[in-house]
Amino acid sequence: MRKIVHRHLGKVVAGAAIAVAGTAVMVGITLPGTAGADEAGGNGSGQSAQQAGQGQGAGAVPPGVVEQAPSEGDKGTGNDPLTDDEMDRAAKLAASPQMRSAGEDVDGDRGPQRVSVDFAEPESGELDDPSAPRRAEVTFYDYKTDALVSRTVNLDTGKVEQTTTENGVQPPLSRAEYAEAAKILIADPLGADMKADFKDATAKELTSPDQLLLNGAVYRAAPGAQPAVLDKCGEHRCVRLFPKVKNGPWIDARSFVIDLSARKVAKLDMG
Repeated sequence: MRKIVHRHLGKVVAGAAIAVAGTAVMVGITLPGTAGADEAGGNGSGQSAQQAGQGQGAGAVPPGVVEQAPSEGDKGTGNDPLTDDEMDRAAKLAASPQMRSAGEDVDGDRGPQRVSVDFAEPESGELDDPSAPRRAEVTFYDYKTDALVSRTVNLDTGKVEQTTTENGVQPPLSRAEYAEAAKILIADPLGADMKADFKDATAKELTSPDQLLLNGAVYRAAPGAQPAVLDKCGEHRCVRLFPKVKNGPWIDARSFVIDLSARKVAKLDMG
């Protein structure tokens, strides 16, 4: 797989250690705000072709779909970081009609979850070539098969040059995945402590992920270290959230793990 350079602005996520003072208790320190990865997308857009005739019979072939080529938009040069237009175009080119019809995103909708779009360095024979094509590495997570799909897109030709599919590989989560994890936790009985902490801080009810600033980390199962319901974490996509009240304190919710693949919540024994 090509060496990937994570240089697009807004991709750096600051980490912070939070001392545990109890179950989902409020953390009384101020930590720097963070930004998640790009919001999920990459489902592309299509334009339906007109039917070739009227009165199709039972055995007639359904009308096809004509894909519109995504607009090139603003383009970078050389080894510059990808522009926003290039990222959007790469994601649309990488999401084939087959992927969009067979995959599933974090919400359970059709099409795999877009995780990231990154600049891919030129191949070894192109390093000194000023006209070398610009490429992007687009990664999707397919919740239907729990597989990470990586596709290398040549932005000059619009072609997908390489595709790899791996199970058990868990890249950092996207903003959409953090939001869905928070949504699941808020709706679960185990989220009661987090909601109580939010109300203590704001005097308001916590009903939506939009009320929080969200960061987190992928969780992998360790034998004997968690409830059995989390044994598949690593094969499944699981997350521990670090939620923060907007313009307020952090909430320690690290004892909770959200299995996004199974849409379940479990509590760790933090000892």
